[in-house]
Amino acid sequence: MNKANGPAAKEGSGRGRGRRPADEVRADVLRTAGDLLLSEGIADLTFERVARASGVSKTTLYKWWPSKGALALDGYFHAVEETLAFPDTGDIHADLLTQLRAFAHVMTRTPGGRVLTELIGESQTDQDLATALRKLYSSHRRRLAADRLHRAQELGQIRTGIDVQVLVDQLWGAVYHRLLIPDEPVTDEFVVALVNNLLDGVGPK
Repeated sequence: MNKANGPAAKEGSGRGRGRRPADEVRADVLRTAGDLLLSEGIADLTFERVARASGVSKTTLYKWWPSKGALALDGYFHAVEETLAFPDTGDIHADLLTQLRAFAHVMTRTPGGRVLTELIGESQTDQDLATALRKLYSSHRRRLAADRLHRAQELGQIRTGIDVQVLVDQLWGAVYHRLLIPDEPVTDEFVVALVNNLLDGVGPK
């Protein structure tokens, strides 16, 4: 549905409802950008299309996002944030499997994987996007994973002294590697093996 004709009425129109709160306007923009990205990819995403679909002026968009890449990343993060939330059931093995399976699903069974690889590619020549990618997406994702792994350490499920940042690289980095260099597929068997190999160790029993 075109949000310009739906709930996302024109920003600040003042016709019967007054100027809308900035947070509400921003949320409409992010929903619109996320929907466009996941249905069409980044190539056809423009400030003009997002402005038209969300009913928000291009001036406002440029005030909040310095480049198309920064807007695309924010919209992408908004679209996948809930799906990629990190569970905490108290069982680190189960929680790692749940999160990695959700991540792999988004990356391989939805347009999200293609969008993310496009964003990573765009970030090589778009400094604003590269900065936003680190700040909004990669640093945030790493922090969520590290916090969960630290709680597992506190429960004695991971040895004290293990660098959890390295564990993050071993688990999610392996998935990113297969996405960016697709010599081998990202399968459920691969995800299970990642978690089992890491938590069980690979040395002889």
